[in-house]
Amino acid sequence: MICKLKKKEIEDIRPTNILPQTTYWAKVKSKQGFKPNGFELTVSKDLLFNSANNLVNNTDDLLVLIRYINHNICYAYVPYGPKTEPCFENQGVFLEQLSEAIKPYLPPGCIFIRYDLMWQNQWAVEDDYFDKSGDWKGPPESQIQEFRVNYKTAKWNLKKSPGDILPKNTFFLDLTLKEQDLLYNMRFNTRYNIKRAINNGIRVKEYGAGQIGDWYKLYQETALRHNMPLQNENFFATMLRNQDSAQNGVHIKMLMADLEGKFLASMFLALSNKRGIYLYGASSSNNKMASYALQWESIKIAKSCGCTEYDMFGSAPNLSHTHPLHGVHVYKKGFGGNLFHRMGCWDYPYKQKDYELFKLQELHN
Repeated sequence: MICKLKKKEIEDIRPTNILPQTTYWAKVKSKQGFKPNGFELTVSKDLLFNSANNLVNNTDDLLVLIRYINHNICYAYVPYGPKTEPCFENQGVFLEQLSEAIKPYLPPGCIFIRYDLMWQNQWAVEDDYFDKSGDWKGPPESQIQEFRVNYKTAKWNLKKSPGDILPKNTFFLDLTLKEQDLLYNMRFNTRYNIKRAINNGIRVKEYGAGQIGDWYKLYQETALRHNMPLQNENFFATMLRNQDSAQNGVHIKMLMADLEGKFLASMFLALSNKRGIYLYGASSSNNKMASYALQWESIKIAKSCGCTEYDMFGSAPNLSHTHPLHGVHVYKKGFGGNLFHRMGCWDYPYKQKDYELFKLQELHN
């Protein structure tokens, strides 16, 4: 089994559907205190698939972000990476070998590496983890997850992170379908609300950084209404302005829906290679179905730009009324996509005592 790394310039990272593994994401995160590092990762296929010919290798790019806790101590974070996905049985061995291979490239004070895995959750394909209504109940407790993922590893060192950073559950829409088929796959209420909004005069247009203040007002109202943590206005301005890497396959569009000049809903649409992503959304409390017209326009734009899939980028794992994202889940489910469950964040500690202290602080924050 072979897992090799070679340093790579951030600008040379190849276009990918995985937005958090792009040059664009590296530049945005560098303005938020992370130090981005690019690598070319080569893996023998027997490390990925049990029946593969080990003379055949798989090569892909990898973005790793370094975050300093203080002057000497830091950790490494791999957002939605590695992109290369092994069979369930080999996931732990792959992550262990990758963690050891990347260690010499990390600062001496790096206490662990965290993988925010976008791989399909191993427990989302097992009938035992679904209820009678067909809703996924979620994975088992962390100890049981760790026992399975560490199977076949040499050090049994992979730990389930205390929490997840990027969305762990999402809906995907197939944009290779015709527009009429996309509409047909939606719930009746969703189609009705789109039509009603358009008939009532809701207009959707793309705006630049000059309208970021209008976006932020809607965003603040939405965050307060749902008790969500607030990003500052400069965070979103940076996302819009930092598009000099469009040649790397990423474009960001700020779309806003208005009625007679009053903005009622807005969103950030990311186009990454062949995937459209509903990155951030905001709306007024009385948006007159504007968010439905906005989402439909976003889907059509992504399709017209050559995207083959659309990521709703975050939902509840099921229809439980107690989940804080229940309303978001119902709204996004209405557009007819397929629900996908990711593995979420996993840690590989290099310095056990420092890692345990960091984890305790995370749990209490």
